[in-house]
Amino acid sequence: MPPPSNSSALHLLVLPEPFFVIKLKPDQEMAPCVIKDLTDGKGSFYSVTRTSEEVSIVGEAYKWMPANYKEQATWMCIKIQGPMEHSLTGIMASLTAPLKAAKVPVFALSTWNTDYVLVPKEMIADAVTTLERDGWVFVQGIKGNRVARL
Repeated sequence: MPPPSNSSALHLLVLPEPFFVIKLKPDQEMAPCVIKDLTDGKGSFYSVTRTSEEVSIVGEAYKWMPANYKEQATWMCIKIQGPMEHSLTGIMASLTAPLKAAKVPVFALSTWNTDYVLVPKEMIADAVTTLERDGWVFVQGIKGNRVARL
């Protein structure tokens, strides 16, 4: 399913650092260093979601993060450049449909400005190739094991 528009807001970027995904029990305390990092800006990307069943913490790996988070940094992130208009519909469906067909697992997040899709590190090249074949445009991509401007 190609992008619903040729707008540069829908162009894609592969963020250069791996991402971690951590699941805590609802009553489990978040590591104090994570709370500190959320407030002092050490990590460049954090998303924390709390439900009655779990607390999910997603973030970009960085030098000072806890060791158990580094062990979970097994994802790469594809970002829709954004910012996107809130009236747009089907963006996430359009982005994930070709990945589903290619059997690339995803972990999806949305913010006010844009959407993010995490894919396993070992499948990032497949994800980029799949999305390009589907008509998505990358302003950054993978060359070998490195992120490079196209």
